[in-house]
Amino acid sequence: MFCMRIKGLSFIFAMFVAGFLLLPLLGGCAPNVLTRTDAANRFAGPAFMSKRTIAAPPFHLTAYERIDDTGAPAMVYIEGDGLAWMNKREPSLDPTPRTPLALGLAARDKSPNVIYLARPCQYTKLTEPGPCGRRYWTSARFAPETVESLSVALDRLKALHGIPAFHLVGYSGGGAMAALLAEQRDDIASLRTVAGNLDHESHSRLHGISPLRDSLNPVTDAARLASLPQHHFIGGADQNVTPVIFENFRTAVGPSSCVRASLIPGVTHEDGWIERWPALLKEPLDCAVPPGPAGMGS
Repeated sequence: MFCMRIKGLSFIFAMFVAGFLLLPLLGGCAPNVLTRTDAANRFAGPAFMSKRTIAAPPFHLTAYERIDDTGAPAMVYIEGDGLAWMNKREPSLDPTPRTPLALGLAARDKSPNVIYLARPCQYTKLTEPGPCGRRYWTSARFAPETVESLSVALDRLKALHGIPAFHLVGYSGGGAMAALLAEQRDDIASLRTVAGNLDHESHSRLHGISPLRDSLNPVTDAARLASLPQHHFIGGADQNVTPVIFENFRTAVGPSSCVRASLIPGVTHEDGWIERWPALLKEPLDCAVPPGPAGMGS
């Protein structure tokens, strides 16, 4: 009897270990939102950023914030597209980012008021009733209703904390969202993008992937940003969002002394940004000096 019990326990232990080892392999089939939330908390905790859920119809958005100066402007970081696709043909079951890079940037920002906004359907229990479907992290990731949802979130944060203006920072697809918000609002004081996908039509053609047919494109109304101070950071080793994407956006903005861009050597689409961010935040952000010959340079 004793031997049988030991064998039974050994079997259960073996099954437990096997299941544990299989978890990473099953990540693409059954994403673990709690694990990804833990990753976000590891960025937010040391930066004293508190989690908040914002009702911004038709979505509920996840935010992390640190507000030390009520009534003053705020830095707002907008997350990228997250885990939108498993590969070129297979959409993810959950767009929550494995590593929330925009939150990592926000955590390095020492400004008095810092807010991080996840994109619609990120950090959301997709089994709950709501509008989240795969189109909102594939073809409709920049649909009018997604842009409006983030705009509503800004309105609610503005009312809650008495924020007079926002300095937007967007990573990757969050850069597109930041630009779209800046084109529509009159309380945006500046715009920074990090590896920003500012022309998703060109990006789709470049990589031979499906176009985002249900999405707004920042280049369409980019001329509205001609008088907005902005700085766009491009990874010198980024094979995803290449300099041509920014150049298309720069052309669409038209004549302007407010558009700056910097090519950061050795940085890929995902690696190197968080470490360099405190220094990049000090880069010029004004309309005083015309940009370089091709719109590039600091």
